[in-house]
Amino acid sequence: LKKAGSTQPSTEQHNSRGITPLTARTPHRLPLVAYSCPPPPPKKKKKEREKERRTMAAAATAAAGAAPTEVLGNTVEEPLDLIRLSLDERIYVKCRADRELKGRLHAYDQHLNMILGDVEETITSVEVDEETQEELVTTTKRNIPMLFIRGDVVILIAPPLRTR
Repeated sequence: LKKAGSTQPSTEQHNSRGITPLTARTPHRLPLVAYSCPPPPPKKKKKEREKERRTMAAAATAAAGAAPTEVLGNTVEEPLDLIRLSLDERIYVKCRADRELKGRLHAYDQHLNMILGDVEETITSVEVDEETQEELVTTTKRNIPMLFIRGDVVILIAPPLRTR
């Protein structure tokens, strides 16, 4: 940063903490200073940022001494890559409130919002019989042709079993 200007010397009295009190007799003076900043660097294109991110991730993996996991020839470098490899395949999703879903993954995003097709939803509920104190477990199943799942209800996602 370049300093362009100067401040005028002050003759005001300071208190014990080094703070100049502002009173009716003390004029408020602002320093006459202007700073010039360098222009921001040009923005990189999305493809360039993605390539740079992958290069840095590969360097970090190599520095740690580990190799990226290979799944049927596709590299899994981060958790969402595993979900990406499950697109258009049947997956298992465990949700809050004892709900389980099995369906074909059509789309997802970084919040784990998902669109599933041909979904089988299983709802498990546990009720306690007041007389016998027994737990009654009931399971309800239903089929849904297309379903949007909000990501904050997702507890677990299991991709299909892959064999080599």
